[in-house]
Amino acid sequence: MNGRDLVRSMKAVGSAGAAQRLRTVRAAWRTRRADAAGLPARGAERARVPGPVQDVESGPGGGVIRFSRSELRITVAVNGAVFWGWDGAGPEPSYALAGRSPEPDPRAVLEPDKDGGWRVVAERATVVVSRHGAVEVQTPGGVTLRRDLPPRWWEPVDGGAGRWMQRSEVSADARFFGLGGRASGPRLRDGTYRLWNTDPGRAFGPGDDPLYLTMPVQLVVADAATHLVFHDTTWDGTVTLREGEEGAGSGHDRPGSSELRMSGGPLRCWVTVGTPARVLLAWASLTGAPALPPAWALGYQHARWGFGSEQEVRRIVTGYQERDLPLDAVHLDIDHYDEHQVFTVDHDRFPKLPRLSADLRRDGVRLVSIVDPAVRAEPGNAVFDAGTAVDAFVRDGAGQLVRGEVWSGESVFPDFTHARVRKWWGGLYEERLGQGFAGFWHDMNEPTSFAAFGESTLPRSARHALEGRGGDHREAHNVYALCMARAAYEGLRELAPQERPFVFSRSGWAGLQRYGGAWSGDVATGWPGLRASLSLVMGLGLCGVPYSGPDVGGFDGSPSPELYLRWFQLGAYLPLFRTHASLRAGRREPWEFGPAVLEHARVALAERRRLLPYFMTLAHLARRTGTPYVRPLWWGIPEDRALRDCEDAFLLGDCLLVAPVLDPGADRRAVQLPRGRWYDTATGRAYDGPGQILVDAPLSRIPVLARAGAVLPVRGEDGGLELEVWAPARGRIGGGLVVPDAGDGWDEPEIERYVARWQGRRVVVEREGEDGVSAPPHPVRVRGVEER
Repeated sequence: MNGRDLVRSMKAVGSAGAAQRLRTVRAAWRTRRADAAGLPARGAERARVPGPVQDVESGPGGGVIRFSRSELRITVAVNGAVFWGWDGAGPEPSYALAGRSPEPDPRAVLEPDKDGGWRVVAERATVVVSRHGAVEVQTPGGVTLRRDLPPRWWEPVDGGAGRWMQRSEVSADARFFGLGGRASGPRLRDGTYRLWNTDPGRAFGPGDDPLYLTMPVQLVVADAATHLVFHDTTWDGTVTLREGEEGAGSGHDRPGSSELRMSGGPLRCWVTVGTPARVLLAWASLTGAPALPPAWALGYQHARWGFGSEQEVRRIVTGYQERDLPLDAVHLDIDHYDEHQVFTVDHDRFPKLPRLSADLRRDGVRLVSIVDPAVRAEPGNAVFDAGTAVDAFVRDGAGQLVRGEVWSGESVFPDFTHARVRKWWGGLYEERLGQGFAGFWHDMNEPTSFAAFGESTLPRSARHALEGRGGDHREAHNVYALCMARAAYEGLRELAPQERPFVFSRSGWAGLQRYGGAWSGDVATGWPGLRASLSLVMGLGLCGVPYSGPDVGGFDGSPSPELYLRWFQLGAYLPLFRTHASLRAGRREPWEFGPAVLEHARVALAERRRLLPYFMTLAHLARRTGTPYVRPLWWGIPEDRALRDCEDAFLLGDCLLVAPVLDPGADRRAVQLPRGRWYDTATGRAYDGPGQILVDAPLSRIPVLARAGAVLPVRGEDGGLELEVWAPARGRIGGGLVVPDAGDGWDEPEIERYVARWQGRRVVVEREGEDGVSAPPHPVRVRGVEER
């Protein structure tokens, strides 16, 4: 059926649903017409490669190598990161960087290499450039980590944006991670991954790609070292990965490969080398420190699409209170809006929203509001009128407003790539604060516009300011949500300067962590969806976004009691712990799944509440170092190949190893241990790694193990801070870091450092400071001694 026949058939159906679908089809046709008129036709193309070296110009931190048909600029920054850009591309302008590019390292110089090539030797890496444009990244000891073959461009003969391709090789033992939020993983196996933020239009599971938050960030782990490579271009593209294969000593290793194909934008990248911790530290220094969430945002949060009324919200909160279940926040979805219009309230169903907010806050519960970017295109709509007055909305090449179809009907979209528009939008959150909301989750911000066919986003020909440079949606699409998050974060800092903003987003790009976190979108209800939840959180953390979490229970269906409980138990150890479901899905309150599930969920909630000081410490450490809360098991030992291939367990900080149950009917599971001694926190039994163990996993809990010697900040029975110390192995010392909560303001608490060691027949704990050691200022409980 062609598009005209489809429209005629839909007109024949008189239902409201058909009318909605008809509007969606019309929006899709508008998009196609706009692109046909606004984008140049791609005609004949001319292929180009760099050619041989012609001359070289040294400069601070590196220099410029000129080839016959291109030039390559290389700069080593003072933080150890290496930048290179082709065809004159520099590190700025960039949406990923936090401010200006770091200064070049004056110790790094461009010098001749063998066979007519050149190299830059730096403290953490050596970059070798061949005479035909291949770029090789080596360890300081000369081991090759990555080799980029000479790039290739395809440029329209009549001018316009060209496309390009970069093939790279990595060592045969290397494993790929990252690329943003991917449902398959966290280890990225052979396949092609798209770099285009996408609402799949349905709940997703493993294998679905792309999803809401993609970014061209690869973290590659190999025996020799870990490296991160970031290709700083926001255009649509694909990455095809192929893991290598070792020749078992025969000398016939097949290297791993990465082929990046981009539809436009500059060919430029950053590379950082070292241990995983050093790599993420350098990455955070480039793209910005992760925003610190308020303390309450590290607790348990409950959302539902379809609360329906103020009375229903009060009923649900009372249900948690009557059952003695901790609750820190309630999220209101689009149904609390007036006809789904952003920055409004349906006063029939929520007549006294500020009073509701105040009442809940007195009980320690915050309200969080959904915020979508689409604005109903209707005169009389206050947001539409105000945005029209300041020319805030995206237009096409002819100067007309670009219109799409979203929940509220025919809508327009703010151009968040304009500083003036971000300022205007950020000021709109004053209405939300006035209603009593304490936090905000951004949805539909890929951006999504419903379409019956084709891509559900704005026309690629739609025009954007791009900070004054001007361009179209092909370049702006992937950073749209990032810029929206920036608008909200900066606006909230002005409107409520005494409080840390809480913003998390379905979509984003490199640097999103500067403004908040992410949630993994509409994951499908089912055991594969549970496994995908963990993959997404781990993958985002390795790309520099440490605060994220899934919809516990899945978005689109009714989980079995067992599935719900296992998901809930996993969520209790993830940074964002939130239940949420669609309008048509079953309820997600723990008591809806029977008394046994309720009791086990109560235990998980109590443990999350007890661990809040530890989560706050991890949040502060993430902000200062870029280290994610949730880390793969290989984090401290990337050369351990057994850990490198383990995807069903994770480290929560340095102290805990969490082994969720990801399969139905399991009451025991295998756990791959890193080296050292580990204690089962439920039984106190000690295990020595490295190696694999089999542990009990009854429905009442999932396996959690503590590292021997760990000093873990927890909440005591009186609500105060307490140190839970796990005995180190004999002859070894342990320790830990503690960052006491300083409230939800901007005070910088001091990091407390502790050492645990054996003294005779007992374990002693001391605080290390500038003036030596002292007794801890908090109560101490030693575990792993009497329990062995």
